[in-house]
Amino acid sequence: MDFRTELHTRPSENKLLMSDKVLTIGSCFADEMAFRLAENKIQIGNYFGTVFNPVSIHRLLMFGLKKETPSAKTYSVHDGVHFNFYFHSSFSSTDKNELANRIQNTIAKANSFLRTASRIIITYGTSFVYKLTDTGEAVANCHKMPSTDFNKYLLTQPEIIESFEGFYGTLKSINPACKIILTVSPVRHLKDTIELNAVSKSILRIACHSISNQFSDVEYFPAYEILLDDLRDYRFYKKDLIHPTEEAIDYICEKFIDSYFDKSAKIFFTEWSQIKKDLNHKPFNIKSESHQKFLQSLLLKLEKLQSQVDVSKEIENLKSSVVIHQL
Repeated sequence: MDFRTELHTRPSENKLLMSDKVLTIGSCFADEMAFRLAENKIQIGNYFGTVFNPVSIHRLLMFGLKKETPSAKTYSVHDGVHFNFYFHSSFSSTDKNELANRIQNTIAKANSFLRTASRIIITYGTSFVYKLTDTGEAVANCHKMPSTDFNKYLLTQPEIIESFEGFYGTLKSINPACKIILTVSPVRHLKDTIELNAVSKSILRIACHSISNQFSDVEYFPAYEILLDDLRDYRFYKKDLIHPTEEAIDYICEKFIDSYFDKSAKIFFTEWSQIKKDLNHKPFNIKSESHQKFLQSLLLKLEKLQSQVDVSKEIENLKSSVVIHQL
C-alpha cells in the first residue's frame, strides 16, 4: 500500500554542468538551496540577501545586470542606522557612505557574475508588496519603519509577468545564453493569514506557469509542491511550523540534482559526499600510522578532483594536517 504521493520531477533538457555558474536570488529558501549547491562545489553567486516579492527581486537583478546603483532618495535612516528600501536589512550601517559603497561593490560583483552565469534560480516568496505611501514604490524590506509609511498591496499575475519581462529582456541583451529556473518558496507567510497566504502563493504559481510557457529557456522547479504534496507532513517542518526542516530541504535538493545535473555530475556528488565525511572524520589518535595512511589516501582523492572543481582549500588544510601529524 502507498501512503504518500511522491512527486517524480521530470529530467530537464537543459542540464547543468560542474563548470556552470549559478546565481540564486529570492526568499530564504533560495539561500538554503544556494548553500547546498555550493557545498557540492557548484559555483554559486548569492549577493542580495533575502528578498520575497517578484518586483523587488527583478529590480535587484536589473541593478546587477546594468551595474546601476539605487538613487539617493531610496536611502533612509532610523535610530542612527542607514538603509536602502530596495535592499535587505543586512545592508545597513551607521555610516551612509559605507553603506552606499557596500551596495555599489555588491552590485559590481553581481554584474561580473551575471555576465557569465549559465543559470539564474529565482525563488518567489510572496505576492504581497509594501509600497511607500509618498512614492508608491514597492520596497524589498520595510526596515522596521512605521506601518503608516506603507500601503500593503497584492500583486497580480500580469504585474508579475510584466516585471519579469523587463528583467528578462535586459538579461538576454547582456547574457543571451543564460537560462532561468523559477521556484515558489514552500515557506508559508502566516502573518498574511493562512487564507491570504494561499492566495499569494497561487498568484506566484500561476505567474510561474505562464512565464515558463511563454519563454522556452525558463523552467519551473516544483519545490513548493514537493513539500506540500509529496512530503505533506508536519514532521518535515521546524518547530515554528513554517520553515522546512534540514531533511526536507535535503530531499528537495536531491530532487533538484536529479532533474538538472548530468550523469557525470551525479557521480561526482556521490564521491564528494563520502570525501566530505572523511574530511570531518575525528580519529582517536591523530598520530597513528593508520590515520596517516588514511590522510594520504584522502589527499590523493582530492588531488584527482582538481581538474573538475576547486579543492585547493581542502588540499591545503589536509596537507598541513599531514605535516603536523608526521612531525
